[in-house]
Amino acid sequence: MNTIYQDALQRGQESARAAVLDCAIGLLIADGPAALTMRRVATEIGTSTKVLYTMFGAKEGLAEALYREGFARLRRAQERTPLTADPLARLNDLGAAYRQHALAEPAYYRVMFEQAIPGYRPNAESLASAETAFDASVAAVEACIATGVFRPGDPHEISKLLWAAAHGAVSLELAGHFPPDTADQRFTTLMAAVGRAFLARDHRPDGGPTA
Repeated sequence: MNTIYQDALQRGQESARAAVLDCAIGLLIADGPAALTMRRVATEIGTSTKVLYTMFGAKEGLAEALYREGFARLRRAQERTPLTADPLARLNDLGAAYRQHALAEPAYYRVMFEQAIPGYRPNAESLASAETAFDASVAAVEACIATGVFRPGDPHEISKLLWAAAHGAVSLELAGHFPPDTADQRFTTLMAAVGRAFLARDHRPDGGPTA
């Protein structure tokens, strides 16, 4: 009978790598940071430590790979969000996709944002790679500005502020402070309130000032 690693390897190197990362993050969340060793991961997945050292270099490389994988998955989730003719609707859909992805991948979310691996800090290259997860959001903000929905501004800065709002609400939900019966409405209300701060005058419900 094949091991988890052998079955994954039959589907290709990328599948094998993903299987290792899923195993590693499962150990991290289930048994804590002490379980995140090359030997333990190799034993759980059914391969040798030599394979893992070749793949990741060392435990630090495995931590880096988990961090990058989390943002790669987030980027793919954002890219899968259907395009719409309405740029504001597109932006709202991306926010909803961010929340849905965080709830579906809470283990990776902890590695990405909660320093789940003690002592690990992403390097500059990994931080730059993480930024690309929000390219779709920046593009949607640019479209809102270009079509006059948002007043002129820095699309990267606006995207980051929207991210900050989404992240705050999602973190509270994952921590149990926003229970399921209120979390969705609170998220929607918060994102709408933050978005109104950037609306052009003609698009504000009350026609009031934009700053």
